[in-house]
Amino acid sequence: MATIVSVHPFKEAQVRAIEAAAPELTYIDVSSMEQAGARERLAQAEIILGFNRDVLKIVYSEGSSLKWIQNLGAGVDHIPLDRIKERGVTLTNASGVHPYQISESIFAMLLSLTRQVHAYVRNQQAGVWQGEPGMGEAHHKTIAILGVGAIGLETAKIAKAFSMNVLGIRKSGEPAEFVDHMYTMDKLHEVLAQSDYVINCLPLTSDTRHLIGKSEFAAMKRTACYINIGRGATTDTAALVDALHNGVIAGAGLDVFEQEPLPQDHPLWKLEQVIVTPHIAGDTALYMDRALDIILDNLAHYSKQGAPARNIVDLEAQY
Repeated sequence: MATIVSVHPFKEAQVRAIEAAAPELTYIDVSSMEQAGARERLAQAEIILGFNRDVLKIVYSEGSSLKWIQNLGAGVDHIPLDRIKERGVTLTNASGVHPYQISESIFAMLLSLTRQVHAYVRNQQAGVWQGEPGMGEAHHKTIAILGVGAIGLETAKIAKAFSMNVLGIRKSGEPAEFVDHMYTMDKLHEVLAQSDYVINCLPLTSDTRHLIGKSEFAAMKRTACYINIGRGATTDTAALVDALHNGVIAGAGLDVFEQEPLPQDHPLWKLEQVIVTPHIAGDTALYMDRALDIILDNLAHYSKQGAPARNIVDLEAQY
C-alpha cells in the first residue's frame, strides 16, 4: 500500500484527519524513529510531509516512489529545486500560514523602533529613568513592502489603520487592496527614497540574493528603518552593518540573517538601534493547525485527481 510519511509529529486528531483525507494511503510518522528505520520508510514513500536531511537524501536517491513533497514552511531555498524538477516530483509549500503572526512581528519591531521601546527595555534592566531621543510616530508615514504576497498584504492592511501611505513592490506589478501604489522591481530605488519604513518580505531566489546592498541603503532616507522578515541572504549583511554604523539609515529590525544562528561576536548584536530576533517571526501556537488545512486540501485533491492543487511551488520562479 502506498504511504504518506511525515518527518514532523502531528497530534492524534490531526493524524486522524490526514488519514481520513486520503484513506487509500497509509500514514507513517518517522519523526521519533531511529535514522535507519526512518530512511527505509522515506525511501518507500509516495508523499512526504516536511523536509529535513533524510528527505534530502531521498530526493537525491534513485528508484524511490516519491511523487509529492509537502514542505511545512513557505520558503524553499533550502530544497534542491533542480533535482526536484529532474525527478518529476511535485513540491508544495505552506504559504499562507504566516500573515497574522509575521505582520504582528513586523509592527512590533516598527513600533518599538519608532517609540524607542527597545531602548526603554534596556533602561529598565539597568534601573535607569531617562527619556530617549528620537521618539517618532508611525501615523501618516510611508511604508514600503518589498514582496507583496500574503504577509505583505496583511502588513499593508494593518498599515492603513495607522493612516500610512503604502508602497508595494511585486514581480507582476499588479495592484492590491490596501497598497496605494504598486511598483515592479525596476523602481526599487524610487520606492526606497520615499519610504520611512522598508519591509523586506522577499523570498530568496537567484534574482533576490543580495538585492538590498550598499546602493539600496544609500537610496533610503537617513531616518528610515529597515525590517527584514523574508530571507537573510536577500540583504548584504556587511552593507547593512556599514549603513547602521555610519548613520545611513536610522535602525533595523531583523528576524532573518545570512548566517543562522547569528554568531555571538557579530556586530549586529551590539548596535543599539537594531532589534534582533532568532528567526521566530513565523512562530505561533496555531501554526500546524493552519498548515494542516493546506495539507488536507492537497491530500483530498491528490486522492481524487492524483496530484495536489494548492500552493504548488513554481520551480522556475523558485517560490
